[in-house]
Amino acid sequence: MHLQKLQLTQFKNYEQASFEFVEGINCLLGRNGIGKTNLLDAIYYLAFTKSAFNAVDKDNILHEATFFSLKGKLKIDEQDINILCAVQQGEKKMLKWSGKAYDKLSDHIGKMPLVMIAPQDTDLVRDSSETRRKFFDSLLCQIDHEYLNNLMRYNHLLKQRNTLLKQLLENNRFDSSQLEPFDELMVPLALSIAQKRSELIQQFSDDFEIFYKEISDDSESVSIVYDTAVTENYKEELKARHKKDFFQGRTTLGIHRDDFKFLIDEHSLKKFGSQGQQKSFLIAMKLSQFVTIEKVMGKRPIMLLDDIFDKLDDRRIAYLLKMVSDGRFGQIFLTDARPERTKMYLDSLSSEKKYFELD
Repeated sequence: MHLQKLQLTQFKNYEQASFEFVEGINCLLGRNGIGKTNLLDAIYYLAFTKSAFNAVDKDNILHEATFFSLKGKLKIDEQDINILCAVQQGEKKMLKWSGKAYDKLSDHIGKMPLVMIAPQDTDLVRDSSETRRKFFDSLLCQIDHEYLNNLMRYNHLLKQRNTLLKQLLENNRFDSSQLEPFDELMVPLALSIAQKRSELIQQFSDDFEIFYKEISDDSESVSIVYDTAVTENYKEELKARHKKDFFQGRTTLGIHRDDFKFLIDEHSLKKFGSQGQQKSFLIAMKLSQFVTIEKVMGKRPIMLLDDIFDKLDDRRIAYLLKMVSDGRFGQIFLTDARPERTKMYLDSLSSEKKYFELD
């Protein structure tokens, strides 16, 4: 699978632009602020129906315009597939696959598998548990539509339950019976989601640990631990929390509070890991994400590499380039503000490549 063509209309800083890509390495070159990362984000948008950076769709429309559109042409198993995504202010987002509109945008997730390595990946270490949940949820949603549907249903019920709790608190009227219908619906969803997250970490960890050792060339041990309070007694424990939920005006127990602990030699990576160890940890995670998708779906995801030559040291760059030269990846898009540096790294590789000098 690879992206052959991309056309942008009024997306971020692009008024009109069209690109034709090669199946190998596509290098997006140009000074900072020219729109290299925005082009990667357009590809990300076609895969996930949302931006990697701006959660609000209208924020991705060119200033003073009222809509944007993205058109992509994919080659999948010798078949040409056209994707159209359009956002009009005040209108419902439109997404079409080979001319046919989706009833639900979520049905598109996983059809164009993608992995992105970018400077903001460090947020996975620094930020709250929500950021880490989003990473693993994004992976699971690409490979398991039942998981995606269960997660969407759980989040919808959670929002309704929290709204009810706030209303009860505002009226100073505790009523456990009103919470029980939500509990009945949420409990089986939470148990299923927790089980699949746990199974993913078990499968994910083997590749992750191998990649880390290869990248870091160090002897420390690393691990990812799934931390959840959702157990086989979850239904009883959720009911026992009704009064606490009432006083706090929100649901205090569930998979929406899970975390994934990043450990190095059984200690917190955030607190005790060096900058180099954290970078190796994150790259190993992204490579494991790639391998997991490839194993489950039987096709290589598109790989987006944003500004890696600036943010990674020579050893980690050399490792990634070795994987490229070994044919481990499929189609790659990378950005760099220094064309001469990119060509120095890539000219010796036998992989098919194309350079785009953005201006």
